[in-house]
Amino acid sequence: MENIRSKYILKQIFSKIKINICLNVIKYNKNLQQKLDIDINAYKDYTQIEIEVIPIKNIEGTFRLSIYNISKKKHKYCHTYFNNSNEEIKRDYFTHNDIINKINIIFDGPIYSFHELFRGCDYFESINFIKFNRTNIIDMHKMFSGCLNLKEINLSNFKTDSVTNMQNMFAGCKSLVELNLSSFNTKNVTNMKNMFSWCSSLKKIDLSSFNTNNVIDMTKMFNACLSLKNLNLSNFNTYNVTNMKLMFKLCCSLKEIKFSSNFKTDNVTNMKYMFSHCSSLQDLRISHFNFNNVINMRCIFQYCSWELKEKLEDQIGDFEIIKYFKLRTNIY
Repeated sequence: MENIRSKYILKQIFSKIKINICLNVIKYNKNLQQKLDIDINAYKDYTQIEIEVIPIKNIEGTFRLSIYNISKKKHKYCHTYFNNSNEEIKRDYFTHNDIINKINIIFDGPIYSFHELFRGCDYFESINFIKFNRTNIIDMHKMFSGCLNLKEINLSNFKTDSVTNMQNMFAGCKSLVELNLSSFNTKNVTNMKNMFSWCSSLKKIDLSSFNTNNVIDMTKMFNACLSLKNLNLSNFNTYNVTNMKLMFKLCCSLKEIKFSSNFKTDNVTNMKYMFSHCSSLQDLRISHFNFNNVINMRCIFQYCSWELKEKLEDQIGDFEIIKYFKLRTNIY
């Protein structure tokens, strides 16, 4: 009877006081977990999501960190700290009166979405994810969208295992020069629409780990990546993609796009302006493309070079398909 009562009391303590404290005590103690009959996977150590942000110096005006997805439960908020002060700031905005060199952000609420987390935070120039032990984040839609002055993002510790939506994730990050996304697990992502749209300074991007098997929408994915010269998509499997409209439009510096035979277009219905204004493209290997279900190919090669046009005609070879290109596009 005493053992049963002790077990009950311990479980009540575990459920009532701060979960993170208890979690640190028992997460490596299998015997204690068994005695308490506790499923450790049912509890989340939310403090393990930690972000370090470096703002631009000499801040003028007001900027805000957009925290839209924190749990509505009481006492769940975002802690922000100045690195040059011991003062704990429990608010999600700063003014030009604040002297800020670095901010540490620690989430202590049950977060399942990073939707619009840094959206429009154009006062940040560097973001570093120090810790990221959570794999339950499902939405990263517009996460860094509109971070106009962001020059560096360290995503080496980033977890994307459960994410399904990456629409507009980096859209409008006009100061980013390089993006290393080799740590990304995108096996569950279905939406990559506008993902890198208007990353106009981007010169290098590592997509080697991307799994696109479940992606349906790639509309404007690389639209207006004005500085990108090479793009390696050889690991992309696009069999389930239905929309590639404006996918590479305005990539005017792009000289090469590497596709593999897994870059399928069997289910694509819209290719409108897909390669429009890719004026530097010298060659394009698309002999494996299937256009049978495409409804809209309007201006697919608009303002592409005459050299590319000739290579495409030589490559495709079939008169009917070439004729179809001429009728449905402004390739000339």
